[in-house]
Parts: sequence; C-alpha cells; structure tokens
Amino acid sequence: MQSSAFLFGDKVPVEDVDPGIKRQILGHNDDIMLVRASFEKGAEGYQHKHFHSQVAYVESGVFDVTINGVTKRQKAGDCFFVEPHAMHGAICIEAGVLLDMFSPIREDFFENYKKGNVS
Repeated sequence: MQSSAFLFGDKVPVEDVDPGIKRQILGHNDDIMLVRASFEKGAEGYQHKHFHSQVAYVESGVFDVTINGVTKRQKAGDCFFVEPHAMHGAICIEAGVLLDMFSPIREDFFENYKKGNVS
C-alpha cells in the first residue's frame, strides 16, 4: 500500500481529529508516513504513546510539547523526536501546523478514510 508519487495539499482529504485539530495524510508506503496536523490556538494533542518512531517539524505556530514528562516550547523551524512507547503530547499556544513523520506507518489513521469520515 502506498500513496501516489505526487500529492497536492488542496486535494488531500482533511479529517477532524479532536476539537481544533485537523489531519491530512500527505504520503506513505508500508514503512513511512508523512502527516500534516493543523491546530487552532488552545487545541491539545493529548498525552499518548505508540510503538512508532515519530519526528515532527513545526511548520508554523507555537507549541508546548511534552515528551516523557519534559516540556519544551517549540516554534516554527523547530522539531522534536518521539521514540517508540514514549508518552507525549502538545498544546497549541499560537495556531500552527506540525508535519509528523511516522515509521512504521500509523495504520490506525486510515480508519476514518475507510469509513468515509473525511472531507
């Protein structure tokens, strides 16, 4: 399973994930996935963990990111790495966008696409 070679942001489906958070799966194959997560000010990516490696790039905005109990303020141009099984989450201080890379892919992210619950 993999995405097309070229994807265009205005054509990629948008999924409402949590209040104030929207997600787009930008590209993937069986090994790696790139996701754009758009946050409104005050939106929270709640603390969670998963077995995937994750690296996130702050495209815009300001976020307070917590990984394993340590919180750092991240702004446009910063990035953070989440090792497998690490507790992590983020609070959006100024509206912005995170680009998340996962390996292996987050198969759970496809559930709403399969159900047709994306716009």
